[in-house]
Order: sequence, then C-alpha cells, then structure tokens
Amino acid sequence: MPRIRVEPLGIEVQSPPGETVMDAVCALGYFWPVGCAKNGECTNCAMEVISGVGRLSRMGRYERQNLLRQRGPRSIEDPRLRLACQARVEGDVIVYKRGVEPS
Repeated sequence: MPRIRVEPLGIEVQSPPGETVMDAVCALGYFWPVGCAKNGECTNCAMEVISGVGRLSRMGRYERQNLLRQRGPRSIEDPRLRLACQARVEGDVIVYKRGVEPS
C-alpha cells in the first residue's frame, strides 16, 4: 500500500491506490487546510511534492484550470505543485504542506 509522508509535520500514512492525498491524510484524523468543499476550487490545499511526482495521478483539466485561475500561469509550470484534493496516490510520495495538524 502506498505511503504518504507529510512534512514539516513528519507524519506518514498509508493510502489505498487511487485515493487523494488529502483524503488519505484526513481519514487518519488530520486537518488539511482547505477553503472549499475539497473539490479543487480554492487551491488552498496546494502542496509541494518533494519526492514521487511520478507516483501521483496526472494533473487533470479541472485541477489545471483552477490553478491557472487562482494562482496564474506560473503555477502549472512546476510539476511539484499539486492540489491535495485532486492528486491521487499511485505510489510512495513525500509532500510539503504547512498547516497540516492533528484534528
């Protein structure tokens, strides 16, 4: 089962393949900062993928459109910037997101 490590908190969680990073972390009782219904509209859940960019699902059209709309064209130039509510786990990853904390 794929593992997700979240820095700087330093937690590690397991995730079934195909689950979003946010859902996997929140399922174990952690809070992930978000300002919408976890549907990619606000982009507050954006994270930096430190390791394992290729072990997340490809960025979909909706995720790309919302990053462009909310954060501008530079936001989609770096493949390490992903929305935790949209990026689905396919293998082990390490991500960086401030504000993730125990609920």
